[in-house]
Amino acid sequence: MPRKMPLMIHIIPGKCDYCGCCVGVCPEDAIELMESRISIIDERCTNCRKCVWACPWEVIQFHKEGVGEIPNTQSNFLNEAGSSK
Repeated sequence: MPRKMPLMIHIIPGKCDYCGCCVGVCPEDAIELMESRISIIDERCTNCRKCVWACPWEVIQFHKEGVGEIPNTQSNFLNEAGSSK
């Protein structure tokens, strides 16, 4: 089923510490968190922003114009290669 609205949630690459706070508050189970990877499941996300508010590191952002071509997955490789933490 195609999305009715554009995805507006974005994960900033290289910033996530994989704490899982966002996963726990997502009512649609739209955040996939694995050992060293986090991503938004586009088809499930309703842009409710609960993950944005729950993230203690401000890794997840809301973009009212939509995220378009911004990547929605971050891996541990990005943390190691480009993190400024």
